Amino acid sequence: MLSRIRGTLAEPPIGFPHYADTGTGQWTTTSDGFWTGGFWGGLLALASVQGGDQKLMGGAEEVATQLTARATSDTAFRGFLFFFGAGVAHLVGESDRAREVALAGAEGLAASFNHNAGLIPLGLQAEEADAVGSGAANIDAVPGTVALLAWAARETGRQSFADMARAHARRHVEYCLREDGSVCQSAEFDPRDGTLVRRYTHKGLSDGSTWARAQAWAMLGFAQAAHWVDAELAEPAVTAADWWIEHLPAGRVATWDFDAGPDAPRDTSATAIAAAALLRLADLVPSRPHYRDHAASMVATLCQFVTPTEVGDQRTSGMLTSGCFDPKRGVATDAELVWGDYFLFESLLSLQGVINPTAL
Repeated sequence: MLSRIRGTLAEPPIGFPHYADTGTGQWTTTSDGFWTGGFWGGLLALASVQGGDQKLMGGAEEVATQLTARATSDTAFRGFLFFFGAGVAHLVGESDRAREVALAGAEGLAASFNHNAGLIPLGLQAEEADAVGSGAANIDAVPGTVALLAWAARETGRQSFADMARAHARRHVEYCLREDGSVCQSAEFDPRDGTLVRRYTHKGLSDGSTWARAQAWAMLGFAQAAHWVDAELAEPAVTAADWWIEHLPAGRVATWDFDAGPDAPRDTSATAIAAAALLRLADLVPSRPHYRDHAASMVATLCQFVTPTEVGDQRTSGMLTSGCFDPKRGVATDAELVWGDYFLFESLLSLQGVINPTAL
């Protein structure tokens, strides 16, 4: 994976890596980072820790700088962009440059907070969503967002940022966590007071199904919230994690939606996110030490989906294959996904003891 990261940095594509063809290694990119560009910066920052190469950290700082213009974009997914695209570089590499970018992203997110409803809505520019705006919420908007605001509160002493992070996470527990522990991706709410109107999905098979990334994002987001801002949020994180473990197929890689059937495309990216979440929770919740074993087993399986050096040339080695981005639209259903790479790489470093999973 280090070889793949270095190779991409040496021959940078135009724009931010988004997903790649696993046969050619060619990246499809986004011009402004979409919701995924921050994971490329996070990958570079983590690679600099593992590889000891300052060029990699320089690349991470450049990604952070390029994201600065997105600080005021009207989307809750800025949490992805600015925590993983700038905050990670500061946390693992003490980058002052990345710190300033991350703080700018936190300021922008805080400005979008709806104090009456108690959360940051998806916003009018939320990527990939058909129904967006001031009355729409999404579990994808919890990971990164909560950590970024809570981190910014620590850095600046602004308690209001931490209060927003806590309220945002708690609202999404209310909106998205079902009674059985499964997660619904999206919710419509009354922006005047936050009253839940309905649950639905943007990316899942159906409103009542469990989209694999929704479950994984909830595990990660609530685990981050438990660490950064509110220990009581470990409970919903554990609820979602226990559901994942109980319903994960025997092959240890989730299908893109748990209700799509055993022959549906797998999504290695969802499984990588869930592994990273389980590693955090194993540290945070002493009664769940087995989470680390489950994460290690999932990571070992995911490594079998990473293309080895002897297959093809250097351009195609080190790719995490079988990522399923958007099967409803038929986009990148068997591809390398930059966020899948990020969370597998982070999990590997956590398992090796290179980083503490709760540091992020």
